[in-house]
Amino acid sequence: MPGYKINRVTSDIKLCLSELLREVKDPRISKLLSIVKVNVSGDMSYADIYVSAIEGSEKTAESVKALNKSAAGYIRRELGQRMKLRKVPELKFIADNSIETSAHISRIIESFKK
Repeated sequence: MPGYKINRVTSDIKLCLSELLREVKDPRISKLLSIVKVNVSGDMSYADIYVSAIEGSEKTAESVKALNKSAAGYIRRELGQRMKLRKVPELKFIADNSIETSAHISRIIESFKK
């Protein structure tokens, strides 16, 4: 039974974070940042957010560093206010290069078609 709540909270966090990342005014954070995956711990005290930028892995790493260092507190507070959670998980942003990898695979497939 508790798995349903965690899955629901995870999807709500992903949706809310995608809106919040568009509102962050830090120039180090890419405006083309995508949330790939969100993992929330069983007791909802920690959340790992996997993000990827379309601009490449360098911009993703720079954005993740800025998110973890300076914007995580603001994002966590806003997340708590918007979702009205009793316990807001501690956010940890992790760089994920899946968008870049999928674009590379797509280019390889296109080269074989020609």
